[in-house]
Amino acid sequence: MDPLAAANTAWMLAATAAVALMIPGLALFYGGMVSVRNTLNMAMMTFGAFAVVGVLWVLFGYSVGFGDSVGGAGLIGDPFEYLGLGKLLTASDPAALPPALFAVFQLLFAAITVALISGAFADRMKFAGWMVFAGIWATLVYFPVAHWVFAFNSADGSVTGGWIANKLKAIDFAGGTAVHINAGIAALAVLFVLGKRHAFPHPHRPHNLPLTMLGAGLLYFGWFGFNGGSALAASNSASVVVLNTVAATCAGVCGWLVMERIKAGHATSLGAASGMIAALVAITPACGAVSPIGALIIGAAAGVVCCAAVSLKYKLGYDDALDVVGIHLVGGVLGTLLIGLLATDEAPNAVAGLFYGGGFGQLGRQTVAVLAVLAYTFIVTFIIAKVLDMTMGLRVDAETESGGLDSAIHGETAYVLEALELASVSGSEAEVSAAAEALAADAVESKA
Repeated sequence: MDPLAAANTAWMLAATAAVALMIPGLALFYGGMVSVRNTLNMAMMTFGAFAVVGVLWVLFGYSVGFGDSVGGAGLIGDPFEYLGLGKLLTASDPAALPPALFAVFQLLFAAITVALISGAFADRMKFAGWMVFAGIWATLVYFPVAHWVFAFNSADGSVTGGWIANKLKAIDFAGGTAVHINAGIAALAVLFVLGKRHAFPHPHRPHNLPLTMLGAGLLYFGWFGFNGGSALAASNSASVVVLNTVAATCAGVCGWLVMERIKAGHATSLGAASGMIAALVAITPACGAVSPIGALIIGAAAGVVCCAAVSLKYKLGYDDALDVVGIHLVGGVLGTLLIGLLATDEAPNAVAGLFYGGGFGQLGRQTVAVLAVLAYTFIVTFIIAKVLDMTMGLRVDAETESGGLDSAIHGETAYVLEALELASVSGSEAEVSAAAEALAADAVESKA
């Protein structure tokens, strides 16, 4: 193998491994923010989405996303071109990135996008309904939108890609439209069908914020592969992208904490984790288009704007449990549009925005891309959710919602809840000891 190709392959293998770490990272991030009785359900929704999307990606998803555009319109790839991915087993060009590696890298993008949606309707969705929704949504929404945004025309003109990437020429380096806006607006559409939790606007508080911060840290690490890997080479472009990602993240944490301090008088750990994710979301489409100063501006703006946006659910009355709309939708739109203002032709994308002498052209293209994804995804997602709700039902019953989904749906709990309840037993030491012995005896009997 060519030495440069070997270096690029090694970088992409590392980037793919980093993105894979975002699956457990998201499970921990979401899991810590829900009640003690719904932790495993949130983790299962993440891992379940990963499994379903992975199967569909191998069967036909990659082909829909990156196959030759049907009719050359740039709307959808040929679903039969890479059916089963058997054509990717042999690399035709030893100087290029192995196609199988690119396929698995993009598989993880698809999986994490679907998993992101689940945070909006924590505590109240049937797991079976979620799994069916995840598969249908990936097929009808993510795979086509990924084709629009990520599928570029081949250099020799033999393969036609998506319309946003090639005809509109909007910039989306790593998924502001296809991933974050897509997931955020889909979450909002499902919320209109699913409804509010019974406890809204006073739901359970996050049960384990250190778990959430650990999840945020794993997501941050994975984002180096998510953004940096989208350069598809061990190059200066990847290095600039990683620098911009770090810069934006730091500014995002600061922006959220300042906003939080002004609004509530406290700078919280949940705010720090949320500001980190908001900035990462916003810099995702722009990381190859802006300077480090531009990255700082985007990150800070995301921290401030997304912090303000999460409170809208109380004013507008939609129950976005873990702020998917406020962070991913708002942050994705913000980062995608700011490219039209802050892009510099010295960055890897080599396009100038309004503030760098490029006029309004790029801002217009970014706006069209945002509106197209918002409209298509909202309409199709609402129809999917409505049909599933009318046929199999999407929401758990009131008793399950009140008692927690972990035990009722999955038959297990994240913690030994009896031990937590034991800590609140009042009385003498002998009474506490007797209660403990009774719990231990019950546990032994249940195992037997």
